[in-house]
Amino acid sequence: MSPTRHHGTRGRTPAPSGGRDARTAGTPAPVVATAGVEPPPVADVPGTFPAHALDVGALRMVQAVAEHGTLTAAAAALGVSQPAVSQHLRRLERRLGTAVLDRSGRSVRLTEAGRVLARHGATVSAALHAASAEVAALTGLRAGVVRLVAFPSACATLVPRALADLRVRHPGLSVTLVEAEPPESVALLAAGEADVVLTFAYDDLARSARGTDDVERPTDDVATAAPDPRLVHRRLLTDPTLVALPADHPAATADGLALGDLAADTWIAGCPRCRRHLLTSGRAAGFEPRVAYATDDYPAVLGLVAAGLGVAVLPGLVRATAAGVPGVVLRPVDGTSARRVDAVTTRDLLRVPAVVATLDALTSAAAPA
Repeated sequence: MSPTRHHGTRGRTPAPSGGRDARTAGTPAPVVATAGVEPPPVADVPGTFPAHALDVGALRMVQAVAEHGTLTAAAAALGVSQPAVSQHLRRLERRLGTAVLDRSGRSVRLTEAGRVLARHGATVSAALHAASAEVAALTGLRAGVVRLVAFPSACATLVPRALADLRVRHPGLSVTLVEAEPPESVALLAAGEADVVLTFAYDDLARSARGTDDVERPTDDVATAAPDPRLVHRRLLTDPTLVALPADHPAATADGLALGDLAADTWIAGCPRCRRHLLTSGRAAGFEPRVAYATDDYPAVLGLVAAGLGVAVLPGLVRATAAGVPGVVLRPVDGTSARRVDAVTTRDLLRVPAVVATLDALTSAAAPA
């Protein structure tokens, strides 16, 4: 054990006056290593002093002496006592085996070794200030990147409104967007490759998978998946499901349409989760949907319906897209369940202001007009 290592309170640097209040008031607290506590040893580089002989606090103290001229002024600038600075520098000299200060006169002067350390101390101080400024910019939403992943119908509706709101409120914040269906999107979040994802789950499938648990599983295998405690869900909206029919379909103007009324029709299925919802709903209504086409591209689904090639169950978020497609009628239908649309992130990322701002923008975009 090094003779200079201490484990008690003797020789420790007193806390800067103001302590936590100074930091919360917006004044950057000086970065000073606690005197008497040496950093843990790390691998040494041949031909140099032991790597633990130097620490950030020591470099900052030597640099402060060079800048302010005396130990008293340096201590005041660093927010510590003059004896603490003197003790820390003497300890540094013992570790290095050479003098850092020349104390032979009425005032102290840096030795050649001290001037070298002061030069590097200035570099360290600049790096610390730069890091502090960059983190402050992220915290203040003047900078930062949020990686967003969303499913197609949300990309066409919720996401553009949310991103437009973020651009106005936080112009320094950047959001990247990748389109992916759940469970792929949630897998990206769990793997650390996304910050916020939009996901959905149909109520009937979720109930059969989770029992009384209200947490959507981060996988498509909803029958066997377990909840991931790292993930946090924010409900954005409950999206009703509709049936898309060709305009000349006999049921296009019928009252009280039920899913079983379409048992003889050809069906167009969407993504795997949407297809499973269609099959589950059809079987509950007493028939097996005859799926002839499958695509997760909603404009393609609408085009197939408009051509009279089949009918489809679609989420309510596609209403605006369907309104621009002639020959398609969207109708509410009994026998299908709504889907829950959530924004999902991790518990750790909830402490990142840019992520919270993105969640808030998505929530606002999903609110009824």
